[in-house]
Amino acid sequence: MSPRVRRPLLLLALAAGAAVPAAEAQPRDDPSTILDDRAFEMPARRGLGLLYNAEFAEAEAAFDTLAARYPDHPAAAFLRALVPWWQILLDLADTSHDEAFYRAMDEVVRQADRRLRRDPYDLDAQFFKGAALAFRARLRANRRDYVRAAFDAKGALDYVVDVARHDRSNADFQFGKGVYDYYAAVLREEHPRLRPLLTFFARGDRDRGRHLLEVTFQRGTYLQAEAAYQIALLEYVHERDYDDARRYVGWLRYYYPGNPFFHTLEGRLHASFGHLDEADAVFRAVLARHDAGTQGYNAAAAEQALYYLARSAMARRDYDAALAHLDRLEAVSARRPAPSSFTVLGRLRQGMAHDARGEREAALRHYEAVLDGPDRSGAHERARGYIESPYRG
Repeated sequence: MSPRVRRPLLLLALAAGAAVPAAEAQPRDDPSTILDDRAFEMPARRGLGLLYNAEFAEAEAAFDTLAARYPDHPAAAFLRALVPWWQILLDLADTSHDEAFYRAMDEVVRQADRRLRRDPYDLDAQFFKGAALAFRARLRANRRDYVRAAFDAKGALDYVVDVARHDRSNADFQFGKGVYDYYAAVLREEHPRLRPLLTFFARGDRDRGRHLLEVTFQRGTYLQAEAAYQIALLEYVHERDYDDARRYVGWLRYYYPGNPFFHTLEGRLHASFGHLDEADAVFRAVLARHDAGTQGYNAAAAEQALYYLARSAMARRDYDAALAHLDRLEAVSARRPAPSSFTVLGRLRQGMAHDARGEREAALRHYEAVLDGPDRSGAHERARGYIESPYRG
């Protein structure tokens, strides 16, 4: 996974222009949703548990059973689409699952549209169409397909807000509104240059958004793990609260110990706050699982572990250990179809480590290698800086 934090979907919506407010929700005699159906809930939750634990074949089998039982409902189709989504998340550089993901989410949208033609206020159709558009936007943004990502995000936002307003008693329905409220407020506070564009959008509320995410985490049925992840991320990145972030990451690690995405998130959290011993222990465990061939602990997980172990070694001025980790990172990366962010940043740190040891010629070779590859996380600018003035450690 890229070390940068993914942009909130609101930024993608901004790229398409002002969002059109959703139509006012109309009162209904029967506001029920499949999410309240126990016959759907139990197998769906079982499948989600397998999915979040990176047991993809087992999750796919569980969701296929649901899809056979509910062949025309977007809920079952959406759950099936989450399998390729999580396979993508574990290695964003691998595009081999993209086609299956887009095809699956397109089917969710088609099924939702059929229901919406019969009833424009069908909660299930609104909820799952909005979710499908949001997930599709996330991948398109990661693939730098920003125009289509923006249109998907804009459409998702309308459904997310409308569903949350229509049924405030459903904790899962509040998730998207919580994400919107929090990041709409954060963008106004932390990115003043965006304020003129944000005038076209409903104002967010940082505290309300955090509260709604907590409601989903505490009382949600299907989105509890997503809420825990979002809360961990906002506490980690924006609130800079190590203890709170660690609590939610700990919850994710406890319930889904086989998920390498949550495992590496735990290590990054420790590293970000300077808890190097804890970070090292986590990343050594990640690397051990990769070496043992544990399901999901792929080359992307190994690259991340090796990069952070090298960074930690450099913080301790143990440049020999750092270079050993970085050499192995380079070997792992060589078997991949394209250089990842960790490959590029690893090469930068190879140059820095050689500079710190007084090996200027070797350092320059690595800085030039950085400039010959794709720019990631400002690596090119840093490499040029170290070419002009050596890294001193």
